[in-house]
Amino acid sequence: MSFSSEAKIELCRDEMQRPCCVRAEAYGVLLYCNTFSPREVRIITENKEFARRVPLLFQRAFSVSFDQLPEEDVGKGKYILRLEGADKLGAIINALGYDPQQNPVLHINFGLLEEDCCRAAFLRGAFLAGGSVTDPSKRYHLELATSHVQASRELTALLTDMGYVPRDVTRGGYQVTYFKNSTQIEELLTRMGAPVAAMEIMNAKVEKDLRNDINRRVNCDAANVGKAVDAAQEQLEAIGRLQEMGRLQDLPEKLKETVVLRETFPELSLSELAEEFDPPISKSCLNHRLRKLIELSRE
Repeated sequence: MSFSSEAKIELCRDEMQRPCCVRAEAYGVLLYCNTFSPREVRIITENKEFARRVPLLFQRAFSVSFDQLPEEDVGKGKYILRLEGADKLGAIINALGYDPQQNPVLHINFGLLEEDCCRAAFLRGAFLAGGSVTDPSKRYHLELATSHVQASRELTALLTDMGYVPRDVTRGGYQVTYFKNSTQIEELLTRMGAPVAAMEIMNAKVEKDLRNDINRRVNCDAANVGKAVDAAQEQLEAIGRLQEMGRLQDLPEKLKETVVLRETFPELSLSELAEEFDPPISKSCLNHRLRKLIELSRE
């Protein structure tokens, strides 16, 4: 089961309590379902829980029943609900505050969405009917798609007024409102009624951040090891040149001691090598001595 399906199942567990919110959720379903016109309402879904929820939702919101119940389309894994009765469609259009002669899909009636709870319910209905969210382990993406241009524009305005920053694109004849910011997706899912799905996104983000941090540290450690190996190689080559020139015996005692320890422990870092001196010296002091050896070898 996809992450999007699991999120919708969680949303379908939300109890239908306040009549205004029930109507708002049904409104979101209508504007983002397959067909909503004065002649027909048609909803096609692959989510069984949503297919079970819709008839009860419309019964409570508009006191209407569907002409075609959500029976699974054999072999296709889809559930189809259809409503065509003129009296039933008239009751829906009237309940949403439209003129029966007006095309009800042209715009959002914001008078039905004045309360925050109703706005959240409207978004839940829109997401259930025409939304999806990507598995956060792959990427962050939530979208709402509808064929109604004006409704999509006004949804963007509604989301912006609620404090979100949606993006818009036209894809395959649909108007798509989408988010790619993980934090906003978390907040939106929580607001619609899917806090478990939101928590999964949060956990996925923490895991990704931790993995990236580990990779950065490993890469940094590898780079530091590479630099240390290169530096040690340069120091040993300098000692070799000094030996070829017969200058090792003329070096001060501190530099002679440095030569012996560097040759004895070629794999140690500066900090580790500095601890081998008796008494131990500082890393900066050792670094100064090794630079002096390199300089002498180049003279």
